[in-house]
Amino acid sequence: MRRVWWLCGVGYWVQGFRCFPWLALNFHLARGLGLSPAALQLVQNAGTLPLVAKPLFGVLSDAVYVGRAHRLPYISIGALLQLIAWGTLAIIPVTGDTFPTQMACILIGNLGASVTEVVSDAVVTEFSRTQKAGVLQSYAFIALAAGSLLGNLSGGYVLLKTQEPKIMFTAFSVLLGFQLALSLSTKETLPSTPRNTRSRRVRSSLAVNLRKQFSNLMMVIREERIFYPLTWIMTSFAVVPILSGMMFCFQTQYLKLDPSIIGLSKVVGQIMVLSLTVLYNRYLKTIPLRHLIAGVQMLYAVAVLSDLVLVKQINLMLGIPNEIHVLCFSALAEAIAQFKVLPFSVLLSSLCPPGCEGSLFAFFTSGLVFSAIVSGVFGVGLSTLIGVSSVDYSNLPLGILLQSLAALLPLGWISFVPEKWNADEKVVMQR
Repeated sequence: MRRVWWLCGVGYWVQGFRCFPWLALNFHLARGLGLSPAALQLVQNAGTLPLVAKPLFGVLSDAVYVGRAHRLPYISIGALLQLIAWGTLAIIPVTGDTFPTQMACILIGNLGASVTEVVSDAVVTEFSRTQKAGVLQSYAFIALAAGSLLGNLSGGYVLLKTQEPKIMFTAFSVLLGFQLALSLSTKETLPSTPRNTRSRRVRSSLAVNLRKQFSNLMMVIREERIFYPLTWIMTSFAVVPILSGMMFCFQTQYLKLDPSIIGLSKVVGQIMVLSLTVLYNRYLKTIPLRHLIAGVQMLYAVAVLSDLVLVKQINLMLGIPNEIHVLCFSALAEAIAQFKVLPFSVLLSSLCPPGCEGSLFAFFTSGLVFSAIVSGVFGVGLSTLIGVSSVDYSNLPLGILLQSLAALLPLGWISFVPEKWNADEKVVMQR
C-alpha cells in the first residue's frame, strides 16, 4: 500500500512539474510562432479541452477493471500518452507548418494528464477514509505545489540559459518515462470496495457497469449537499474573465522581462500555496466553510489588482522595480485561486460514497477545467472588446479592474456553500 501511495505522490509531483515544459511551450508559441495575446490564450484554453472529459475517465476507472486492478493501469495509460505527446514535441521542427501537429500533441498530452489526475484523486479519496480528514488532501496539494515550485524555478533558469524549448520537452519526457516505469512495476493494493463487490463487477458486462456507474454519479451529484457547493466553486471561476495571456505578453514583450523572472514569480506563488496549505491543515480548517471561502474570495479580488499596479507602473512611482513586483505579486491571485479548491476537495472527500471516488472527483475537476475555459474565453472577449493587443495595452488597466469586480460576484450566491461545516466534521449541516 505504501508503494501505491508513493506512486500517487509522484503523480501529483509530476502534475505540478508540468509547468516546466509549459513555460517553454508558452515562450515558443509567443516568440517562436509569433502568436498574439488573444491567440495564445485561445490555444491555452483549447489545449485543456481533454480535461473536460474527466468524468468519463472517472466512470471508467470506477467501473472497468484491467485485470484485477482498476486504478494503476489508468495511471500507466495516462503517463504513456503524455510521453508520446511531449516526446513528439521534442523532435518535430519548430515552424508554423507543424502547428497542427503541435496542437495535437498538446491535446494528447492533456488527455494523458487528465487520466492520471482522475485516478490520483480517486486513490486519495479511497485512502482518506482511513486517515484524519484533510490530511491526505493537504499532502497531495503539497506534492503538487512542490513539483510546480521546482518546475518554475528550474524552467525559467534553463530557458534563460539555453533559449531552446526542446531541451525542456526532452527532460520532461524522461521524467514521464520514470513515472510510467514506476506505475508498471507497482502492484495495486487499495482500501477499496469489498472483494465480493469487485467480483460482481468483473462478472458484469462492460455496458452494465458503465451504465450503473453513470447512474450512481448522477444520483450523487443531485444531492443538495454536493450539488450546491459544486455549483458555487465552478461558477466562482467561470464568471471571472482571465487575462493571463495578455499579462504574459505584456510582461515578456512590453516590459521585456527575462524568462527567469516569470519562472521565479511562479515559484513564489507555489510557496504561497504551500504555506496556505499548511496553514489550512493546522488552523483554517476549523473555520466554518462559508466564512473561510467568503474571505478567500474577497482576498482574491484584491490580489487581482496587483496586475493593475504593474500595468499602470505605480510600482515604479513607489520605487519598486518591475522585476521585484512581478516576482512578489504577479502570482498572488493565481495562488489564492489554487488554494480555494482545497477546502472543497476535503468537503467532497467526506461526502463521497464508496465506489464513486473516481467519478465524483473527475466531475469536480472537469467542472473546474470547463469553468477555466469559459473564464479564458470571457477574457479573450473582454480584451478584444476593450482593444487590447500586442501593440496596444492602454486599455489593459480597465480589463483588470473589471476582472477584480467580477471576482466579487460569487459572493452573491455564497449561501450555496455550507455555513457550519468544517473539515473536522463528518457531515454537512443544513444550508
